[in-house]
Order: sequence, then structure tokens, then C-alpha cells
Amino acid sequence: FQVKGEDAFILAWTTTPWTLPSNVALCVNAAEDYVKVESKGETYYLAAALCDTVLGEGEYTVLETYKGAGLEGKEYEPLFDFVSPKEKCWYVVCDDYVTLTDGTGVVHIAPSFGEDDARVGQRFGLPFVQLVDDRGRFKDGCGEITGVFCKDADKWILKDLAGRGLLFKAPPFTHSYPFCWRCDTPLLY
Repeated sequence: FQVKGEDAFILAWTTTPWTLPSNVALCVNAAEDYVKVESKGETYYLAAALCDTVLGEGEYTVLETYKGAGLEGKEYEPLFDFVSPKEKCWYVVCDDYVTLTDGTGVVHIAPSFGEDDARVGQRFGLPFVQLVDDRGRFKDGCGEITGVFCKDADKWILKDLAGRGLLFKAPPFTHSYPFCWRCDTPLLY
């Protein structure tokens, strides 16, 4: 995510790329250490404890160090322009559910698609951006993915982000996901 007013990016991660068009915030853990680093000509923000894993040992220079709370309020550019919410959005918030076991220590927030996201969204008064209909298909106004089942849109979203220079990595990641016990289709919040 491109930081507003800086030539830098916040490295956030998600296991559900289809929720990225509904992103309204990024979340860090207020008590953990975060860094601004330079790596291979780019500047990134991420959790200090995950730099070696994400960037490679010795492949970065730490420019600044912060507690997560020090990043709260930092604004960034949205990845997609499908909506223009009235509420304040596209900034960093803090919550202690963010861990440093996977990813970058920065989690993308889409309040309409997850229990923690919804809780954080309510706490910070974030907009409830719901770009998927009750059949799991992207609504009108979502460009090339309009009408596409959300899980099928993952490849298009990753390809689009990569084409715009906004995808750092897309490694395979296996995680628990709810499925209907009757028809074996993915369940969506």
C-alpha cells in the first residue's frame, strides 16, 4: 500500500485477495516494534520481527523504528477506486489481535468480511464496504470483476496488483476456511 506523501509502501498481507477491493484500513499491533526499511531500492514499513523472513536476512537497512502505536493514523492510497466512502478510511489502526507469526505484522481490514475486521471497523468508525452480493459475486461498479464469484477473482486481483507494481509477493498459504457441510462451497461473511 503506497503511503500518502511518501515514496514508501506499507507491506500488508492477506490470505483472501478478493477482500482487497473492500479494504478501508491497515492494522498493526500497538505494542510491537515496526520499522521503516530500505530494500532493493524500495522503502517499506513492516514488523521488525518479520524483516528477515519477508525481505531476506541482510537484504535491508533499517531507517526508522516505531512501536505500532506510532504508525496509527498514517494514511495510504487505496488499491482500488471502486468506492468513495464518506467515513474516514485508508489509514493505519491498532489492535492486539495482530500477531507476528505470519505475514508482515500488518493486516488489511475489510469490515464486511471477517469477525476481527468487523470489530476493528466498529471500534474506529470505519466504513462497511460490501462489494460482494448475497451470491458471492462482485457488484456493479467493480470493473472487470463485476459479476465474478469472489473466490474466482483472486487471480485477477493478484495479476492486476502485480501489473501496477503493488504486489510484493503472492506465496501459497494454506489456512482454515469455512465450507458448507452440505455442498462444500466456501462460506462468506
